[in-house]
Amino acid sequence: MSTLSGRRFFCSWSGGKDCCLALHRASREGAVLDSLVTMLREDGQRSRSHGLPLDVLKDQADALGVRLITRMTSWDGYRGSLLEALAEARSHGSDLGVFGDIDLEEHRRWVSDVCSEAGVEPLLPLWEAERKTILNELLEEGYVAMIVAVRDESLGPEFLGKTLSADTIRALAAKGIDLSGEGGEYHTVVTDGPVFSRPLRLETGEVASKDGYSFLEVNMPRRRTGTPG
Repeated sequence: MSTLSGRRFFCSWSGGKDCCLALHRASREGAVLDSLVTMLREDGQRSRSHGLPLDVLKDQADALGVRLITRMTSWDGYRGSLLEALAEARSHGSDLGVFGDIDLEEHRRWVSDVCSEAGVEPLLPLWEAERKTILNELLEEGYVAMIVAVRDESLGPEFLGKTLSADTIRALAAKGIDLSGEGGEYHTVVTDGPVFSRPLRLETGEVASKDGYSFLEVNMPRRRTGTPG
């Protein structure tokens, strides 16, 4: 039996492909997802990492059937805010934290230090996995992920809105970037897959630029009211 069987965990959640596949692998080993932990920008409206709207993150959590734990923070206050969020996750019974890191050793050490201070065990299911293996598994398992941010010096805005597929992966490889975007070359939002009870329906909008990145606006569909006849 897996040592993870029955253990409750939170997932450090960006809304993108790597954290989602890490969640998938932990769940496959019998661990039980309790909550998603996401850091927000100071205004509380978007995720600190990918710039995803809070409503989209809430809808992901709803489709997963779990609570969403958030904290508003600056980069300078990130560690303290994360410790507060982990304390809340632990109060709900999670003594295990799942993270989607692949091979950035400095960040792995940082995660380990923060989790140790918070009294939880870190688990990195994708650690040192081969990039193509990760992406192939994501597709083979049936996950749907859309590119919503690109680093301008690495990829052009034509990649925004593309769904990850064999063709998209080949196009990314042709650019010579890290295929998983581990260096921040691109970010995704996951909209469907086996851990979700239903697919997310997102609307795309304008492209905005900030700090060397281009971001595709994604939102929940607006409710349309009919005109009385």
